[in-house]
Amino acid sequence: MARQDYIFTSESVSEGHPDKVCDRISDSILDAFLAEEPEARVACETFATTNRVVIGGEVGLGTEAATQELLAKVDSIARAAIADIGYEQDKFHHATCEITNLLHEQSAHIKQGVDASGDKPEGAGDQGIMFGFATRETPELMPAPIQYAHAILRRLAEVRKSGEQPTLRPDAKSQISLRYVDGKPVEVTSIVLSTQHSDERQTSADIRAIVEPYIREVLPEGFITNDTAWWVNPTGTFVIGGPDGDAGLTGRKIIVDTYGGAAPHGGGAFSGKDPTKVDRSAAYAARYLAKNIVASGMADKCTLQLSYAIGIAQPLSVYVDLHDTGQVDEAAVERAIRATMDLTPQGIRTHLGLNRPIYARTAAYGHFGRAPMDDGGFSWERTDLTDALTRAV
Repeated sequence: MARQDYIFTSESVSEGHPDKVCDRISDSILDAFLAEEPEARVACETFATTNRVVIGGEVGLGTEAATQELLAKVDSIARAAIADIGYEQDKFHHATCEITNLLHEQSAHIKQGVDASGDKPEGAGDQGIMFGFATRETPELMPAPIQYAHAILRRLAEVRKSGEQPTLRPDAKSQISLRYVDGKPVEVTSIVLSTQHSDERQTSADIRAIVEPYIREVLPEGFITNDTAWWVNPTGTFVIGGPDGDAGLTGRKIIVDTYGGAAPHGGGAFSGKDPTKVDRSAAYAARYLAKNIVASGMADKCTLQLSYAIGIAQPLSVYVDLHDTGQVDEAAVERAIRATMDLTPQGIRTHLGLNRPIYARTAAYGHFGRAPMDDGGFSWERTDLTDALTRAV
């Protein structure tokens, strides 16, 4: 039986964290290609350091001319992403940083394995395992530590960008430790928050005075107690931040992107990859299915694994673990999943409407636990499959 009384910790990083700057640039380029052509192929990686951004990978539109025309816009796309995040530092500024674009057309050998042709259906863009997870700990059916760690940084970004807190800067990290009793989160044992700021004279106490009201605002009432330990800017001054302070790379915050360590991660990153890549699309499908299983009342917690082989359309396996909370047999749930949703790459993209420019918004504050949007963003957070799954069990 799983432990019921324990402390669990998750961290989040802000949109200005060096790795998240890179994720944002990669996903902004992906969105530009998908806006031009819904079947565009993109595998975009970004590296950022002091006054420099390097972009590489493989892309493709229907024609070489269209591809080259859009590649010429990559510089401006990257600068717009950096500007929106808010970087105007001497050694990392959206207008003056050097951008090197090394993107090129997708490998013909990968293309032939993935594309549909003749009687061959479209195959997965790579081999791999993908996980989805859902739990009743929060209204969003997400693990509480990661959900609240994201909420803190998202709120601080709002007040920074609105001008309400003008001394805050884009780079930040949060970490929440929650005590569980009888398997449910009941209190915060520690809060760690490091945020970049504008003035070297600002102390850790000064920064805590700025951020504490917003942290209390987003955490559930009663979770912060007199025993909660606070660690705000524990190293002191944090003026030099972003890629000037530490190099960034696309895809390096995969646990932040998913469940904060409360559930497995298959190993593949999401950002910069078009939805033919099952690293991304199948992970979204797995979350969608796990969330609908929990929302349907079949279980209080669900982990779901999918596996794929490059060029092969159907998943090689579907595995469900209900963590001793299930009201139905797990094997029956696995059969119901296959009967209810087409889990080929094309089937996932069609069901969730993934061939749209909806990815830049996923680059920070988590890919999961977000509200579905009218334009199709975060469609994998819908709970519209509960009735079909229940009927199929």
